Amino acid sequence: MIKAVIYARYSCDNQREESIEGQLRECKEFATRKGYTLVGSYIDRAMSAKTDNRPEFQRMIKESAKELFDVVIVWKLDRFARNRYDSAHYKATLRRNGVKVVSATEVISEGAEGIILESVLEGYAEYYSAELSEKVIRGMTENALKCQYNGGYIPVGYKVDENKHYQIDELTAPFVKEAFLMYVNGRHIKKIVEYFNENGIRSSRNKPMTKTTVSTILQNRKYIGEYQYRDIVVSDGIPAIISRELFALAQQRTEQNKYAPSASRSEIKYLLTGKLMCGDCGSVYAGESGTGRTGQKYHYYKCVKAKKRDGCERKAIKKDEVEEAVIEATVENIFVDEVIEEIADRVISWQEKESTLVPLYQRELAEVEKSIANLLSAIEQGIITSATKNRMAELESLKIDLEVKIAREEIQTQILTKDQVKFWLKNMEKLDLASIDNRQRIINTFVNSIYVYEDRFEVNFNCREGFETIPLDIERFVSRLEIVGEPEKPVSAMFMGF
Repeated sequence: MIKAVIYARYSCDNQREESIEGQLRECKEFATRKGYTLVGSYIDRAMSAKTDNRPEFQRMIKESAKELFDVVIVWKLDRFARNRYDSAHYKATLRRNGVKVVSATEVISEGAEGIILESVLEGYAEYYSAELSEKVIRGMTENALKCQYNGGYIPVGYKVDENKHYQIDELTAPFVKEAFLMYVNGRHIKKIVEYFNENGIRSSRNKPMTKTTVSTILQNRKYIGEYQYRDIVVSDGIPAIISRELFALAQQRTEQNKYAPSASRSEIKYLLTGKLMCGDCGSVYAGESGTGRTGQKYHYYKCVKAKKRDGCERKAIKKDEVEEAVIEATVENIFVDEVIEEIADRVISWQEKESTLVPLYQRELAEVEKSIANLLSAIEQGIITSATKNRMAELESLKIDLEVKIAREEIQTQILTKDQVKFWLKNMEKLDLASIDNRQRIINTFVNSIYVYEDRFEVNFNCREGFETIPLDIERFVSRLEIVGEPEKPVSAMFMGF
């Protein structure tokens, strides 16, 4: 039994509640066709997919680790995310938890072509979001030039008048000023949090104060009268609550705290998680880190069976070296004119296949029309009851619904042109590979799997026949690190249950 949940959202107040109900209806119909068992739904109302700060979305991601469901159904991919980096990140999290995302209205193959097409669709959804954002920004820029409130949360200590201008809130502003004085006089942020909460001062979101909200207050330049929107800065656009001198002292203390010994370490991303496989035993390689005798931290991948001494003796391999080799092989093998042409042809060819839904809808429509004809025949013979009338109304409604579905499906048969796919691939080629997110995106989109043998790697690509062989240089790739104590498990390994 495959357990599924639905994720639905609409983005703004211009869309109505019916928008959610329509998404839920089509997702439920999709689940029925696929034989999925629906176990719940997550709904964000008036939330943009351009940000991942959506309560129900985050709850769904968190609960995916509890093995409550196997599939997330969305009406369209842009309901999940309109930012390709968020999309890749959260889909990877779901994959690690054994959950996949499927679209109820966009027929996307689970094979190599589907992976490419899904990435293209996400790219165009992000483009739409960016284009819409530009129109919104133009209107907000006009407000900014007048130093008017542009939406969002109003900082503690301020209120907004009927002309959308910031005014000092005489009730809460004194507490803000006192918080700055406490901070520059050496009081810990925890004490300032207690001071606010003891006096009933709520955050901008009308919640109790936390360390995060207080830290945000202490860095907000609005309190010295500075209005800022994008590249528009007006030094005296807002009534000031504190002096510039007091604010400067607060920033000076914040800067000093950055270099305190308790500064947290950055998270290490293992880009090949789930794709790196042992050629000897077929097990996955899990990312790990360890400390050498000199105290230096090292990161590497190791075969799970070899780690457990379960019949495999394959050595650990260096994380940075193997990731760099895979990225180089991908760029050299994928971003070539003839390969780009081949990928575009395969994606378009797959798109042009007849929708599997249209024949199903047409068969249902034929059955409905047959039932209508039988009822009409009964009516002509004088067999008319209230049940007959009700059934006729139901069938007529079902007929209209099926005709709309068939028309919609036929319209969506051709989603993208070949030039659009090639344009997207060319833009992928221009990505800055110094960015970890971009490197992860390249691997997620084009790399299917990497098999590690004693003398070589074999990289298998999506949408390309065969594999690319990379010689396994012992000195370059194999880790001879002598770990002091037990290796540390990174997040990537923990999610996989090792």
